[in-house]
Amino acid sequence: MFTDEGLEIVKIPPRTPRADCYAERFVRSVREECTDRMMIYNERNAATVLGEYVQHFNDHRPHQGIGQRQPKHDPASAIPLDAPITRRKVVGGVINEYRRAA
Repeated sequence: MFTDEGLEIVKIPPRTPRADCYAERFVRSVREECTDRMMIYNERNAATVLGEYVQHFNDHRPHQGIGQRQPKHDPASAIPLDAPITRRKVVGGVINEYRRAA
């Protein structure tokens, strides 16, 4: 399927986390922040939990590589510092997101 699309498959050696550092970093984040702290019952539950975590990871969680900003950060949407802070529980309450209310 991949070769039909013109993609080259590159195999990495087993147990070498530096070979695919981006995937390894994401998997480590998912395990430490999400799946190690809750009981996963079946495949459907895992897909739901991981989908919600991916949304949190991409929309809210700060990333060091981009100056502790979220990947979808919009600098034009400035919120005053005196606005109240709201909390939202995500991933079944395992993670809390804090935002300033506009």
